[in-house]
Amino acid sequence: MSLRSYDGATLTLVVNPTAGRGRARKLLPKVATALLTGLPGANLRVFQTTSFADARLRCIAAVEGARPQVEGHRPDALLVMGGDGMMHLGLNAAAGSDVPLGLVPAGRGNDFCRGAGVPRETMAAVRAIIEGQSRRIDLMEARGNLVDGAERRWVGSIVSTGYDARVNQRTNDLSWSLGGLSYAWTALAELAVFEPVPYRLLIDGVPREQTAMFVAVGNAGYFGGGMWACPRADVSDGLLDITVVNPVSRMTLLRLLPAMFNGSFVKDPAVELLRAKEVVVDGDGLWGMADGESLGPVPLHLRAVSQQVTLYADAG
Repeated sequence: MSLRSYDGATLTLVVNPTAGRGRARKLLPKVATALLTGLPGANLRVFQTTSFADARLRCIAAVEGARPQVEGHRPDALLVMGGDGMMHLGLNAAAGSDVPLGLVPAGRGNDFCRGAGVPRETMAAVRAIIEGQSRRIDLMEARGNLVDGAERRWVGSIVSTGYDARVNQRTNDLSWSLGGLSYAWTALAELAVFEPVPYRLLIDGVPREQTAMFVAVGNAGYFGGGMWACPRADVSDGLLDITVVNPVSRMTLLRLLPAMFNGSFVKDPAVELLRAKEVVVDGDGLWGMADGESLGPVPLHLRAVSQQVTLYADAG
């Protein structure tokens, strides 16, 4: 692509400066310099956000204000920098549009990047944006009585509701951080008190009632700082992957936890792997988490929707 192809394109970079315990703030000058050097002629707008709500509005405004692509020129794009929360806001803003989304990981887990084929090293992800190679990927549509009064949310990675969701919520509530080890610490702490929970599922219209340690529904495969909960997930197959861990003892779950980081836990007979286009997750007292963020109470109606967002990533 010629240098002229970048002329006039506006890149809006929305940054959570506190991501990664301030790592994003420290890396921002290097990221901005690389973008300006690598994309001569482009207009770079940088917003350091002050809150989750501010970040959300900045992302939405960037997509709504993006100009249509002109033949031979690079389109306006939304870039988000931070952790999985920022990636979640970016994909929700860009979903269903033609505005490309660039992900600059600088947070604790970077699970969506890992599952979507985006480099997890910050400057490698910036180089992917500069190179301009993109792919259209699927998203999971979540509907229900969601937080903040929303009726629909787009999910990139995994919706969790059982043991996995409680670990996620407990990690978010920590007043301190061990980086990626925070998830492992809270997983052990939650294990001491957790009991299997009753689920009422509807999987492509087929009802299923059972107790389980957790039921993870994934578009991409990772959550919890690198846990590979849905190892068969593919963001371009038009399907959701469902991982069910049936009731096991605490000692068995403790044994399975390390294996979740390489996906080998699925070899255990307590684990079931399913695929579906649509899933309804329900059960008494369950609460959903999505991409590391609070989603809302069950019932949650989850559906795979093909090719909903364009990412700067490996063409896969």
